[in-house]
Amino acid sequence: MSEALLVTFNAGSSTVKIGLFALDGTRPRRVGKGVIDFREPPLRFRLIEGPDTFDIALDARPGSELDIVLGEAFRRLSWHFDLGSVVAMGHRIVHGGESYAGPVLIDDEVLRVLETLVPLAPLHQPQGLGLVRAIRRLRPELRQTASFDTAFHRTHTDVVRRFAIPRAMHDRGIKRYGFHGLSYRFIAAELARREPALARGRVVVAHLGSGASLCALEGGVSRDTSMGFSALDGIPMATRCGALDPGVLLHLIAQEGYDAKRLEDLLYRRSGLLGVSGISADSRELLESDRPEARQALDLFCFRIAGEVARLAATLGGLDTIVFTAGIGEHQPPIRAAVAERLRWLGLLLDGAANAANAWRLTGTDSRIAAFAIPTDEEAVIAEDACAVVTAAGRPDPSAARRLGPASERA
Repeated sequence: MSEALLVTFNAGSSTVKIGLFALDGTRPRRVGKGVIDFREPPLRFRLIEGPDTFDIALDARPGSELDIVLGEAFRRLSWHFDLGSVVAMGHRIVHGGESYAGPVLIDDEVLRVLETLVPLAPLHQPQGLGLVRAIRRLRPELRQTASFDTAFHRTHTDVVRRFAIPRAMHDRGIKRYGFHGLSYRFIAAELARREPALARGRVVVAHLGSGASLCALEGGVSRDTSMGFSALDGIPMATRCGALDPGVLLHLIAQEGYDAKRLEDLLYRRSGLLGVSGISADSRELLESDRPEARQALDLFCFRIAGEVARLAATLGGLDTIVFTAGIGEHQPPIRAAVAERLRWLGLLLDGAANAANAWRLTGTDSRIAAFAIPTDEEAVIAEDACAVVTAAGRPDPSAARRLGPASERA
């Protein structure tokens, strides 16, 4: 009999990361990792870890129903994995609002509540919920779970969560939620495992990817974060603006005739590194460019990151450790170096060789603040959550799924 499998989905604005985990011990064990890229035709499906690897074009076209895309992806995966042994599927859902402080089993009521939160995360929430519905149609016998980015930040005090707006608005849910919580959970646990003394102190984690934010941790607990009511707030990102004077929005509405749809497109898709540079949303391309607009976009990015580190240090009452994570944070030494240079006044001194090598520890004994580059793993957090939730609910017999046949036969 094949070992039971669990599949995770980490939906971004333009990609879906897929993790496959074996449930043969006390914790889920990763056996495969893939990604579906929706950014341009043809859609691509890459298996980057597993018994074999591949990078293929899918027949499904951009804009195709997710059932079609996932059905084709499952057929490809079934060549390498026994998908009839899948007992559950876990999802990263960006926004849980005030309703969910931890992972949950997804039912009709949970789906209904999560649908009401789509306006708070219009790039990510629809994609995540669309995957849930597509899997319900493809594999209706499977339990699905949700792990929420917002849940990790429920430990914030009232003063951190409030905006200076009328109390009735706060009571209606207009408050700071924070995001990237699954990544911060993983980093907090990994730092505690490898550097327990530092993990007990005051830590700022910089999750720097296409979406980017920072989080202040005290003893591994979230105390503040750069993102707020939506995933637009904080530092500039690939295509998102970060913090913006609300007066700019009033001006665009009153003087330039912007409506809500046009504003959303501007703030989520045409700003950030792409907007400032006019070249690309990809920091790698900007680092390779010799155009002044590229340099200006990166300078602004690093300037705002350093400023946010200082703000979060004020929340913590000091700073002992900085962790860089996610695609940019883990793999781009020039960005880390530029941020660190602006934080020399705090006593942060990167070791040049360690930084260039993307080493685990980026600082030596001459730095008052320790700095690390730690790869994040949101899928591992989703898998552990899903395992815990379905176990608590009574994990189903994988043979029940097998009797229904693999997804490749029913898609």
